[in-house]
Amino acid sequence: MRRVSFLFCLVVLMYGCKDTTDDISDNNGNGAQDPPDGVQLIFPFEGSLCNEGLNITPTESTVNFEWEPNDNALSYKLSVKNLDTDIITEYFTEDFIMPITLQRSQAYRWVVEYDIQDETKTSATWNFYNAGPGEQTYAPFPAEVTSPSMAEAISATNAVNLQWSGSDVDNDIVDYDVYFGMENPPDIHTSDISTSQLTVSVSPGNIYYWYVVTHDSAGNSSDSGVYQFRVLD
Repeated sequence: MRRVSFLFCLVVLMYGCKDTTDDISDNNGNGAQDPPDGVQLIFPFEGSLCNEGLNITPTESTVNFEWEPNDNALSYKLSVKNLDTDIITEYFTEDFIMPITLQRSQAYRWVVEYDIQDETKTSATWNFYNAGPGEQTYAPFPAEVTSPSMAEAISATNAVNLQWSGSDVDNDIVDYDVYFGMENPPDIHTSDISTSQLTVSVSPGNIYYWYVVTHDSAGNSSDSGVYQFRVLD
């Protein structure tokens, strides 16, 4: 009976959410699912604008998170990150549908994990925007850094290729600014980049910091947060 009730709520919620995954270009494969032994996400959709929900108030709404159940999982950990505040909230459940009350007019990133035989299986990471009343344009999702990863130690002689992925529910990203250097926070290195990668000069034995600011055509922007990597001697 609980399953039927949850499914009914999910159908109601989905009617109020716009799936924009087909409209967002992502050359890095952002939102692709993990192999079958991982968790397969269902809802909220990757890169979607959710403009309705359950128990809606001017400031909050309840979103039903859903993923495919996995026979190997006894329980799941759902992590939801508010991309505007960088606050991550973790939820533990034995079910595969979980209602969570969220702030409206906020962007979120979510992922599901489970443990089996001392190994953690992780889903893809999806973004969505929980829309607020009266909004017409939306800031881009913060760029997702793909390489080098946070605190990675890499072998390089004199150059490293920085890579990231960007998405926006309005599909109107125009360019990126990259901040890079050995100071934290780093100064701007290159602005108005139309691609999602940049080759930078490095020297062995140093730690480097970098982040990406995404701009859209409406003048909105977001930043990825500072990442760091170390170049081995």
